[in-house]
Amino acid sequence: QLQACGGGLVQAGRSLGLSCTASGGTFSSHAIGWFRQAPGKEREFVAAISGSAYSTYYGDSMKGRFKISRDNAKSTVYLQMNIPQPEDTAVYYCAAAKRGFYSRSAYYQAVNEYDAWGQGTQVTVSS
Repeated sequence: QLQACGGGLVQAGRSLGLSCTASGGTFSSHAIGWFRQAPGKEREFVAAISGSAYSTYYGDSMKGRFKISRDNAKSTVYLQMNIPQPEDTAVYYCAAAKRGFYSRSAYYQAVNEYDAWGQGTQVTVSS
């Protein structure tokens, strides 16, 4: 199971951190991804990190602003949202992938590669 937390209301430009904690299973055996979904929009890839934390990937609009990291000893993945903008407003979900590592970045962005999802946490960025 995955538990995401840290969402809330934040002013544009002020940083916000999310965390996702897992229980059960071998945490380091799974890549972890963050996705988001705004009202009326499709679920969007935000960031992902491989099981060893060696590889990280970001959606195009998140590059340079968001940072994903993980602490396998705590079974937790973090998403640091720097310089958030109103368009980042969405429900953010963390998910565990079927594998710890993929040879192609596209797999980290594929919803179908994730088989365990957290409940989501709302992030609202005010202008």
